[in-house]
Amino acid sequence: MLRMDNVSFSYASDKNLSDVNLSVKKGEVILLCGESGCGKTTITRFLNGLIPNFFDGKREGDVYLNDDEIGEMPIHEISKHIGSVFQNPKTQFFNVDTTSEIVFGCENLSMDVDEIRKRLDYVMDDFKINHLLDKSIFKLSGGEKQKIACASVSTVNPDILILDEPSSNLDSKSSWDLEDIIKNWKNQGKTVIIAEHKLFFLGDVVDRVLFLKNGRIANEWSLEEFKQANHRDLGLRQLNLENIASKRKEYYSSKNEFLELKKFKFSYGKTQILDIDDVKIPKNEIIAIIGKNGAGKSTFANCLCGLKRSCKGELISDGKALKRKDRLKKTYMVMQDVNHQLFTESVLDEVLLSMDEEDIKRAEEILTNLNLIHLKDAHPMALSGGEKQRVAIASAIASGKELLIFDEPTSGLDLKNMMKVSENLKYLQSLGITSFIITHDYELIMEVCSHILHFENGKIIGNYKINEEKLKEFFLNDC
Repeated sequence: MLRMDNVSFSYASDKNLSDVNLSVKKGEVILLCGESGCGKTTITRFLNGLIPNFFDGKREGDVYLNDDEIGEMPIHEISKHIGSVFQNPKTQFFNVDTTSEIVFGCENLSMDVDEIRKRLDYVMDDFKINHLLDKSIFKLSGGEKQKIACASVSTVNPDILILDEPSSNLDSKSSWDLEDIIKNWKNQGKTVIIAEHKLFFLGDVVDRVLFLKNGRIANEWSLEEFKQANHRDLGLRQLNLENIASKRKEYYSSKNEFLELKKFKFSYGKTQILDIDDVKIPKNEIIAIIGKNGAGKSTFANCLCGLKRSCKGELISDGKALKRKDRLKKTYMVMQDVNHQLFTESVLDEVLLSMDEEDIKRAEEILTNLNLIHLKDAHPMALSGGEKQRVAIASAIASGKELLIFDEPTSGLDLKNMMKVSENLKYLQSLGITSFIITHDYELIMEVCSHILHFENGKIIGNYKINEEKLKEFFLNDC
């Protein structure tokens, strides 16, 4: 059905793919895995026609959809057969409201109105997103946007679906829902190709696993063979989250100092999004902020660092109530979409920008610790999603602020770079810095976090030292 014959590709001087041969049968579910930069995304771009239609580079070899060379097919013809979900769903949105976005592809193909309505009803049930109909795209959480992107592709009902890091912004429940959706596609005879770092939700659905290294397919396994492989040695995330234990279970700061939130509230219009009466949060901890997509986690982060002008209430630290302007001075946030906070012409300049006084030696040390030093002269916007994420984290570390807030800092990161982020968070803690980590990444929490804030409907329903039983109940209840 899909075939790559001796495909090599270079975006610039560095070769990204080398002599890749791949044959995909109808109805197969294939996982592409490997460390960041190994060539996963480039393969997906060949298979969905983005290369050569939208990405230039030196290309060798051919890619076929049945007997047609994909590179010679117009994009509108490819889209009838192949649907794609990108790592950053915003890059594929064309509308400002969710319902219009979900049906956009069908309208673009001039489908009958009754057929479009029928398909809309179908994906609403499949994706469990009735509550997201007729909403502004701009008011959705990252995970909710990802669901809309998946639903809009599914509505067109292509034979082949290509997913690039589809779980990067999804909560645990939504990831298990995605597994069910992939199973449903598989039962319908569809072909699914998934490039992914998080593996836990794919353990019962994948037929074949391709492990890429340095632009080549280094290994190929059946699912049963892959289950026996040592994922850590391969630099991969865990396939079974049950095997992960907390590394910080016995750790807790001895300083016994707290941040206190009083009457901390925020509303969009008449809709209350955040409602925290009185809570004490330990300082000098690495605090995981968990909860389902849309629970209010990112809104809390924006209020905590002073970005929301209409946020009410107080943040008390060292006996002083910090007003919004005070919080802006004392906090630094790495946003979920880091494209909003990359401003300069080079990675090194980006880190220097966040320093009160420029220190090139210190900036290069931070870049080295995050495996970015080889990119110090690169333009930040030319980097991969995971690399951009690490640049923003480097800027946060360089800022020297007392409170650091990270919104999904490991979305799209492989095991090695997740561990790099973990090491730097521990280093920040040794300096007396308090870090808040909004995350759906169970592996990151088990590796580095020492305290949990659990959000639901804008309220804190859990405030506790890391507890494996409680976390497993939340993250693994749909295994």
